[in-house]
Amino acid sequence: MNDAWKALLKRLLLLLPVLWLVVSLIFFLIHLVPGDPVQQMLGEGASVSDISALRHLYGLDVPLGTQYLRYWNGVLHGNLGHSIRLNMPVTQLILSRYPYTLELAIPAILLAILLSFPAGIASATHRGKWQDQWLGVTSLFGVSFPTFTLGPILILLFGIKFGWFPVSGTGSWKHFVLPTITMGTALAAILTRMVRTSMLEELGQDYIRTARAKGLSERAVVYRHALPNAMIPLLTVIGLQFGTLLAGAIVTETIFSWPGLGRLTIAAISNRDYPLVQGCILAIGLTYVLVNLLTDALYVVVNPRIRQ
Repeated sequence: MNDAWKALLKRLLLLLPVLWLVVSLIFFLIHLVPGDPVQQMLGEGASVSDISALRHLYGLDVPLGTQYLRYWNGVLHGNLGHSIRLNMPVTQLILSRYPYTLELAIPAILLAILLSFPAGIASATHRGKWQDQWLGVTSLFGVSFPTFTLGPILILLFGIKFGWFPVSGTGSWKHFVLPTITMGTALAAILTRMVRTSMLEELGQDYIRTARAKGLSERAVVYRHALPNAMIPLLTVIGLQFGTLLAGAIVTETIFSWPGLGRLTIAAISNRDYPLVQGCILAIGLTYVLVNLLTDALYVVVNPRIRQ
């Protein structure tokens, strides 16, 4: 095993305590939120005996420390518990909703890459010109425009006024268009600025001047030499933003009534469904860890110097 893969394994081991800390914080914070999930589920007219029996059934009548140890014992054995509100295994609920979130996140990240890379490269190669200024203003506008505002505007314009796309639910490819644009454009604005900055840094290096002095075309200089070296910080941003998309999907899924993990998390928090909240956060945290690990692996593929 070479040094690069050893560093990758070390990175994975360092991410595991972060995942443990996140899930632990969520566990204790959700229990500190006022409200009893059993009382909320049974209603105000429920008898004390019914409430006590249901609390005992879900293990909510024992000290918080004992609940915490039981939870992690279940996680280590592949059991995330049962949803209090839906009375279904948490694992089953997450597996049924997680693909819907990925169906939004993956097209959104691809849309962001397709928009940001050409725009960022064009802005860097035309530094100080009108193209650079126009793209700078456009990306700044995109960064400043939140998804919870863009989503309703797209619904009103393309869903209600023109009737081109459905405004909620799933089914055909048309259902993906508005949510994907909502999530992808904000990320594209961020990536455009990052691509421009990274490309400008590489275009000012000595090896670029040498390549131009050898008579290489500007296209070869930009795409064959500058862009591969600029990919390392860009991969970092893309990896982090992909994880952010999963969290940002909570807003988008709520706006478009999309049956994904984000909407499930919101419902679980509203119902004080402790096992389901913890399971959803654990799924999102695992995704962050895996995406970061994949990003580190791509460093080795993209940049030969790291592999050597």
